[in-house]
Amino acid sequence: MTPILVPSPNFDARLGPPDMIVLHYTGMADGRAALARLTDPEAKVSAHYLVEEDGRLFALVPEARRAWHAGKSFWRGETDINAASVGVEIVNPGHDLGYRPFPEPQIETVIDLLADIRSRWTIPDDLILAHSDVAPHRKTDPGELFPWKRLAEAGHGLWVEPTPAPGAPLAEGDEGLGVLTLRSGLARLGYDCPRIGSFDADLGVIIRAFQRHWRPSQVDGVADGETRARLMALLRAAH
Repeated sequence: MTPILVPSPNFDARLGPPDMIVLHYTGMADGRAALARLTDPEAKVSAHYLVEEDGRLFALVPEARRAWHAGKSFWRGETDINAASVGVEIVNPGHDLGYRPFPEPQIETVIDLLADIRSRWTIPDDLILAHSDVAPHRKTDPGELFPWKRLAEAGHGLWVEPTPAPGAPLAEGDEGLGVLTLRSGLARLGYDCPRIGSFDADLGVIIRAFQRHWRPSQVDGVADGETRARLMALLRAAH
């Protein structure tokens, strides 16, 4: 896999080695438009890599530099995700412009790229994340059509399929021990989720982000038994 070098001027110094990978979709009409934006000095955005739908790989920013892809974000107490991560943009028009499945050549390149990145840096499976994980109130990418299970089967990232937990679904307006347990679990996994409070709209946003990554067949912000079981299983796998 030989990347096509298209240098972006949009980067600065990285003060330490990256320990996570953040996956995005471009959310633009096509790859050409995305590449132009990611290399435009006026845009002030970039990523380390761009993966086209036909599988072509573009290298924009050296991994040893801090690319500008995550924006305001958070994971396990880290608030400068750009400094801690390698950013990968995956060409897809996104939810606003005709969201569609990711082609097989594109996913094959993503899998090969992840293996290549991880050959140079120590990046655990539980720190291969979606942009929507680290910025759930702003972002939905790469979204519920992205094949996270396929990546995990190839050795990159976490995926679990536990038996659904018993009990009624938890939804907006609920309160009590079940909601506190849910909040605590999401915070332990890494989300910027207060550990106290009722099931409010903000918690629903975080649940939808969780579902986009780990329960893509249901993205409704309701913590049913399967959503809660997947969270608990992920906590065991991640820790």
